[in-house]
Amino acid sequence: MSHSNAATQSPPILSIAFISAIALAYEILLMRLFSIIQWHHYAYMIISLALLGYGLSGAFIAIAQRWLLPRFERVFLGNLCLFGISTVSCFLLAQHIPFNPQEMLWDFRQIAWLFLAYIILSLPFFFAANAIALAMAHHRQVISRIYAFDLTGAGIGSLAIISLLFIAKPLNALYTLSILTLLVALLASWELKPKADTFLLWLQSRTTHIIIGLGILIISLWSWTHEDLHPSPYKDLSQTLRITDRRVVTEHYSPLGLINVVESPAIPFRHAPGLSLNAELEPPAQLGIFTDGDGLSVITRFPQSLNELAYLGQTTTAAPYQLSKPQRVLILGAGGGADVLQALLHKIPEIDAVELNPQIVKLVREDYAKYAGNIYDLDNVRIHTADARGYVTSSNAIYDLIQIALLDAFGASGTGLYALHENYLYTVEAIKTYLQHLTPGGYLALSRWTSIPPRDTLKLFVTAIDALRESGITDPAQQLLLIRSWQTSTLIIKNGTINDKEITALKEFSGRNAFDLIYYPGMVRHEANRYNKLPQADFFIGTQALLGEQRQAFLARYKFNLQPSTDDQPYYFNFFKWSTLPELLDLRNRGGLALLESGYLVLIAVLIQAILASLILILLPYWLLSRRQKSTRPQINPARIVVYFAALGLGFLFIEIAFIQKFILFLHHPLYAAGVVLSSFLIFAGLGSAWSQRKQITNSLRRATGYAITGIVCLSLLYLPGLGALFEALMSLPIWGKIPVAILLIAPLAFCMGIPFPSALTRLGELAPDLIPWAWGINGCASVLSAVLATLIAIHAGFSTVVVMAGFLYLAAWLTFPRSQN
Repeated sequence: MSHSNAATQSPPILSIAFISAIALAYEILLMRLFSIIQWHHYAYMIISLALLGYGLSGAFIAIAQRWLLPRFERVFLGNLCLFGISTVSCFLLAQHIPFNPQEMLWDFRQIAWLFLAYIILSLPFFFAANAIALAMAHHRQVISRIYAFDLTGAGIGSLAIISLLFIAKPLNALYTLSILTLLVALLASWELKPKADTFLLWLQSRTTHIIIGLGILIISLWSWTHEDLHPSPYKDLSQTLRITDRRVVTEHYSPLGLINVVESPAIPFRHAPGLSLNAELEPPAQLGIFTDGDGLSVITRFPQSLNELAYLGQTTTAAPYQLSKPQRVLILGAGGGADVLQALLHKIPEIDAVELNPQIVKLVREDYAKYAGNIYDLDNVRIHTADARGYVTSSNAIYDLIQIALLDAFGASGTGLYALHENYLYTVEAIKTYLQHLTPGGYLALSRWTSIPPRDTLKLFVTAIDALRESGITDPAQQLLLIRSWQTSTLIIKNGTINDKEITALKEFSGRNAFDLIYYPGMVRHEANRYNKLPQADFFIGTQALLGEQRQAFLARYKFNLQPSTDDQPYYFNFFKWSTLPELLDLRNRGGLALLESGYLVLIAVLIQAILASLILILLPYWLLSRRQKSTRPQINPARIVVYFAALGLGFLFIEIAFIQKFILFLHHPLYAAGVVLSSFLIFAGLGSAWSQRKQITNSLRRATGYAITGIVCLSLLYLPGLGALFEALMSLPIWGKIPVAILLIAPLAFCMGIPFPSALTRLGELAPDLIPWAWGINGCASVLSAVLATLIAIHAGFSTVVVMAGFLYLAAWLTFPRSQN
């Protein structure tokens, strides 16, 4: 079929919807896979590389469209087949690339490995984007309709992959998506057949069906070879399994994580973070629990006598139990039950324990119930499967002690791998919420790993100071206690004034266990730094400075970022300061680079590579197109196209990423937030695109775009101050009531966001149809940058700033809507 009669042939919209669903599902799946084989911050790279494939496809089609469009059917099917095969092959290849983000600044080969991974993993998205962009260029009269099915399919795909990951291992899910893609190619071969063809004529296209059949066979055989995931050798699980006789005995999987239970008969686990060096009693037998190959926690064999758990009374987390006899305790982050055992050791009558991951609860309550002593079913223990902060916020209960356990791995935390990880447990607003659920005189205890030079401990301390001040406490110094061991520190915040009896008890407890005092009201310097000695009393000096009048000067000159984290900037683990970078680089041969935030560095490396790739992908095709048409004056100013479609690419994801974060605090579950918010944005944007198909007259297109952008800017700015108050008012709703509210709030904003892109592409199809693929590529390249830039802006200025900047970007797009310059 020639391009001239494309209008008489319907576009393969069902195939486009399915391929968009699979492409987004594949993107989310890659985030899961790379969380297992690497670390969380790889998610940012995955988002970017996915969209780099879209930018690359725009450049490719812009250059080769004269050859591609007359062969639309064959090229469309070919790209679907290549997408299906490359989803598996590119990932299996990429996971063998020896990239280690922790070595980036002393082994510059890691930059090359990162770039290679970037290219390999972008190929599947390149093939998927080719199919969609070709359909838009070939059927430019119905671009809005095609884009509507593209977005709607992507929205459905985001929900489908989350559901699939509850029943399939991540690698099996990968094979499933690959086979589904090849089946979509079969559907496309039917959609693309001429209307006059019969079923028998369609069946006679043997080559297509043989290729698809062979692809399905190859993928099926691949899945039977039992190719395993290859986690980084630097992850906790990889290191653990190198020890003699250690083996994985149980494995569970879900979108929340891959859980491995490890048994170690030869060299037993001895997991007791912050255990006193004076401790004489060893822990009982333990089973190790790893989430995504990291973050060790344990299930401890329940002893015949609670006296065998006496070692739990010799950790820094036991400090609040020495100050009073709490009757009701809340443990946030129950994990394998170590903190519950500690509460049982201290004979607490009522224990509430909260754990986000139902797989871990199942391990303790069912799989290893007898081993663990059925602790989650004891009469005085109530286990709640929920988000920790969400549980506290929606609960009316008050407690004598709220304890937040160590929820991350020591190694990953110490090397900055969590620098890009949003965490709403340690924000100013979170601590204020916890304090509101304490009885008068109750305690909030937060334990963290001890890092040298001090970072984590001091940041938590200053966050607590701000939380107390915002709660109306004029002298926070009278309500804080802080101690440390060689490995952990525990901060205690009292709902009331610390008294002499509590200070004496803390001193005696610390002295018995060789724990160092860091802060108590009235503490003097010579009491600090006695047992786990440093060259100087840095922790004590830091706490005094943070409570004094020179706080801001101390924060400004300190080598690391200690600014309190907030719900708008929830990057508690980001300690990076650019001003410290030259000094750390000078110390590279003396271990200084270990103090750099490796997660942050990966983000910067991705940004640099994305900028360079985007410049090439935008400038090269335009230069080649200009050479072809140098004798004719372009009907549209190319600068307008660049600004318009780049602004949309940046603005769309800025809003999407920011609102996913904001709705986490309302829905109180990362899965619900990701699934509901992402799918709602895409599906309702698809409906907006479908509506814009009706505005085919040029003036109507431009007017509709203006209305849409006005709606985007007004709604975004209205939501910034309004969502917090609305969420607080509706916080008591059950989750099945919150989800419809979230959808209703997102729907009008997303509907408007679906209009500007297809409207401008339709207009471009009237003025300069050859530039449609180029515009598609510009939008994709800008989206590559937006995923990274949104994170950087949020780290340094907050998600509210991200939304405000998105508003300005949409206004810039409004001013540059494509129009003829003749």
